[in-house]
Amino acid sequence: MSRFQIRVPATSANLGPGFDSVGIALSKYVTLDCEPAEAWHFSVPAEDQDHIPSDKRNLIYKTALAAAQTRGHDSLPATHVTLTNDVPVARGLGSSSTAVVGGIELADQLLDLQLTRFEKFKIACDIEGHPDNVGPAVYGGIMVSNYDGEHLDFVHFTEDLDALTWLSVVPDYHLETEKARSILPLEIDYKQGVRNSSRANVLVAALASKDWTLAGKMMKEDQWHQPYRKMLIPGFDAVTDVLEAEESLGYYISGAGPTMVAVFGEWTKEKETRLQEKLSSYTVEALAVELDGVTTIQKHEIPAAES
Repeated sequence: MSRFQIRVPATSANLGPGFDSVGIALSKYVTLDCEPAEAWHFSVPAEDQDHIPSDKRNLIYKTALAAAQTRGHDSLPATHVTLTNDVPVARGLGSSSTAVVGGIELADQLLDLQLTRFEKFKIACDIEGHPDNVGPAVYGGIMVSNYDGEHLDFVHFTEDLDALTWLSVVPDYHLETEKARSILPLEIDYKQGVRNSSRANVLVAALASKDWTLAGKMMKEDQWHQPYRKMLIPGFDAVTDVLEAEESLGYYISGAGPTMVAVFGEWTKEKETRLQEKLSSYTVEALAVELDGVTTIQKHEIPAAES
């Protein structure tokens, strides 16, 4: 068995009105360095040990086993996985999706399942329940997807996305997805639903036609979830005022929050420095789109044990 390394990108879901269906892969990563072991163990960074188990309770292991079972395997070879985590937990940058996609890739490598990207995507949707984060984690770029529990359809965008800068503005607290979902209304007015759907349609059309200014405008005009969730994000309006002053094309709550993401067409180091100074109570980082999605690098072969 060989050592190998899996790298899964962070993702940012919704992009405003693309609720539960639009997502993008960004240049932050969870890395899994994998090698044979006598028992399963995850070496977890100290700062994440309160949130990520080091044994078989780990979501990566549970997902890997579930993926193996879809192909008739009931167990996995014992592996030591060293995690390097650049994706903050429970901040709206797809930390759970990196675990799900990483687990599927881990099973694929350990058992030589030879899964296609679509098969990985489908298994991930079955586990997550919706495609917005797992799609770009598998494919990279922007994914617009629909999954009804059986049928999975998607459109994949990558062209000219590297012309944009995606600025993550990360608060120093967690926001659990369950809490962010519980604040949403159970019903909305029909006419409001039509208007919301129209905004989502224009967002996707603008992304497809590379009209970044219009796409940014639609990001800000979401009414599906952002008017409700911003109440869980102290300082939301102050942050958006800064982003407007620095001429961002648009901004939105990333996933369930509390991270906010802003999109810029023109970017300079001077602008980055100003934003970091103005938003000094946040972690502010300029990111690029990740175009490749999950990747695996084979390392050196480990000699078999002598009998």
